Amino acid sequence: MTDESPATSSDVPSWVADAVFYQIFPDRFARSSRAEKPSCLLPWAASPTANGYYGGDLWGIVEHLDHLVDLGVNALYLTPIFQSASNHRYHTHDYEKVDPLLGGDAALRDLVAAAHQRDIRIVLDGVFNHASRGFLPFHDILENGEDSPWLEWFGIGDWPLAPYDDDRPSNYDCWLGNRALPKFNTDHPPAREYLMRIGERWVRDFDIDGWRLDVPDEITTPGFWEEFRQRVRAIKSDAYLVGEIWEDAPEWLEGDRFDATMNYQLTAAIIAFTAGDRVSRVLVSNRTYDPCPAIDAAEFAGRIERSLNLYSWPVVKSQLNLLDSHDTPRLLSLARGDRASVRLATLFQMTFPGAPCIYYGDEIGLRGTEQYDQPHQDVDARWPFPWHDRTLWDKDLLSFFRQVIALRHSRPVLRHGQYQTVLAQQHCLLFARSDSLQTLLVAINAGQSVAELRLPATNCPGQGTTLTPLFGAIEPAELDAEHWNLQVPARTGAIWLRT
Repeated sequence: MTDESPATSSDVPSWVADAVFYQIFPDRFARSSRAEKPSCLLPWAASPTANGYYGGDLWGIVEHLDHLVDLGVNALYLTPIFQSASNHRYHTHDYEKVDPLLGGDAALRDLVAAAHQRDIRIVLDGVFNHASRGFLPFHDILENGEDSPWLEWFGIGDWPLAPYDDDRPSNYDCWLGNRALPKFNTDHPPAREYLMRIGERWVRDFDIDGWRLDVPDEITTPGFWEEFRQRVRAIKSDAYLVGEIWEDAPEWLEGDRFDATMNYQLTAAIIAFTAGDRVSRVLVSNRTYDPCPAIDAAEFAGRIERSLNLYSWPVVKSQLNLLDSHDTPRLLSLARGDRASVRLATLFQMTFPGAPCIYYGDEIGLRGTEQYDQPHQDVDARWPFPWHDRTLWDKDLLSFFRQVIALRHSRPVLRHGQYQTVLAQQHCLLFARSDSLQTLLVAINAGQSVAELRLPATNCPGQGTTLTPLFGAIEPAELDAEHWNLQVPARTGAIWLRT
């Protein structure tokens, strides 16, 4: 426990605790025949490049919603979809248009309608800290210099500007020194109002269900995110607002700005425990989170308790809990191809409070980099989904994902029940999820040998003298002189219901 009061939020959207998210990089998920395609697209099976396009589009997502429903997904987080001159679309040219390569506005309307018919929510990526060199107000500055009416929208230093010449200072504010990403001056009222209206527009006119906000801590204008929340929530009272903040951030989750963060601190702890010393240090050497070094069950339990104590229970249940993303190596790559690490991490993710988020393709073992001792490049985690060749799918892994997601959906206690560490023994963690109706025990054995657990019944919440296996374990465990004797094979997990 900590001495600090936990961050709290009084109006976290109630649907988030029941959500299983799926993050999609639209250019790489599925290519339909409906959106107009240029002739220079990369072949779908080709290796990804920094600037190349595959031609995935939003109608392609519509055509594969049944796969996501079958998987158990009920919420989508899409990386940026607005008009841009980059395949990842974090370089926004026009915030008021869906990129034509993705099918334009019509494709988004079709996707939202088709998703909502299946009770799937849609969260878009909002990049409001910076635009691109092609964004009209900034482009006007490049064309007209000091005569541009848009000068105050950006932090201009001196002249001449150097948007493409790396041998000269850029002379304008840009994100992390990247001259392709000029930073908005959100202290300027017209620029600020423009971004507020963009936040409102896509919720109001397209019925999206929330925003994932890119690098929000880079916007330091007082009251910016408080106003953004108020205006978006005035349109849709249960819109989900999640900030891309990589550190613990209780001050951001006090009910006035965001509902959740991308919970990378939890990500790092899960990987350090489940993958352990398999993790490639090289792959994460230039990343903001650090899943190294390996930790044992006691250290993992301590990190979990600290995380739980930082936030109120509604916030804990709304955190976006991910294992990888477009900004990180794929977990399978980090673990040097070890699928047991993926299964253990996913089992914990699906039995822990918060909204689990699957990065597209992880459920079939989609490849990332296989150069485990080479620095990670973003493109390594952005291969296209192999709809064209299902021999590339790991069907056993897909079956595992379906099973643990179905278990999460079928047991409300896994989404809403209290969390309690029961036992942390060497490399095996045993924890309980409990509510007024039932108690589940979950074991994660990250070790290389069978875990023999002797558990006093008094250490476990709930009632009953039998532990009935729901997952992993085969035989029920009976009380023996007030103890349960549990066996968990190496590199596996198990779930029991106390009855």
